[in-house]
Amino acid sequence: MKMKLFAAAAATAAIMSAVGVAQAEDLTEIRIGILGGENASDRLKAYTCLEEKVEALMGVEASVFAPADYSGVIEGLLGGNLDLAWLGASGYAAVYIADPEAVEPVLVKVNTDGSYGYYSIGFARVDSGITSLDDMKEKVFAFGDPNSTSGYLIPSIEIPQKGYSMKPGEYFKDIKFSGGHEQTIVGVFNGDYDGGVTWADGLGTWEEGFNSGALRKATDAGLVDMTEIREIWRSDVIPEGPFVVRKSLPEDAKVKLTGLLASLPSMDPDCAYGVLAGDAKGLAPITHKAYVSVIEARKAKIKN
Repeated sequence: MKMKLFAAAAATAAIMSAVGVAQAEDLTEIRIGILGGENASDRLKAYTCLEEKVEALMGVEASVFAPADYSGVIEGLLGGNLDLAWLGASGYAAVYIADPEAVEPVLVKVNTDGSYGYYSIGFARVDSGITSLDDMKEKVFAFGDPNSTSGYLIPSIEIPQKGYSMKPGEYFKDIKFSGGHEQTIVGVFNGDYDGGVTWADGLGTWEEGFNSGALRKATDAGLVDMTEIREIWRSDVIPEGPFVVRKSLPEDAKVKLTGLLASLPSMDPDCAYGVLAGDAKGLAPITHKAYVSVIEARKAKIKN
């Protein structure tokens, strides 16, 4: 009986594999989207290795797209013009709210300590004298992108809960959108903004920009000297955003792309470092359930 069950399962698997391959052969290109947050040149450079690996695995051309802002990737996924992307939790929420059938989350970055959370980090220049949000009264506060989880959604909820109005002029002199994490970091470092928020895993040392995140990327790129800025606020832990695939992709393609990403840290650590914005333990499976709270938070924000 076991042999018959095994044979039947094997036959079914073979049929499904053949169907999957046939479906995958209809693909002529795999299109990868990269969220904003740093300049397009650096984003494209970090993903070149992944692009090459996708082409080798899938046997079709791979293209990487780096729109200027988050909405470019979100709209690309909603329009079926992108097949793979790493979204923030709020970005995933935006896609899901607009069309629950557009994408499916498959993997999440796992930090070096085994967690898969990160933080929105508020910061200011050391020589500004700003050490907390109490010192930001009548100061200019910079945020990255309206669709960023750490760069706007979570701070816009948690900071008012601490008693600081996010309406321009009520507590802060003004609220500015820089356009991305890198722009916020450089803007605060150069004195264009009094303070700003960005993202980091909160692990490792401040001087190195933590283990991963936008501060680590900016430090690696020589854009900021971490000893000249300081942390002034930190959010509660935020669930790391998912890698998503277009739901209508052939199952065979989904499996191959997910497997490639999951093996990237062990197969090519340098490539993984660039794609994952710093050090990471690896990638683990994730499902929609992990982001229900963020989706509800975004819905509530839209209503307000």
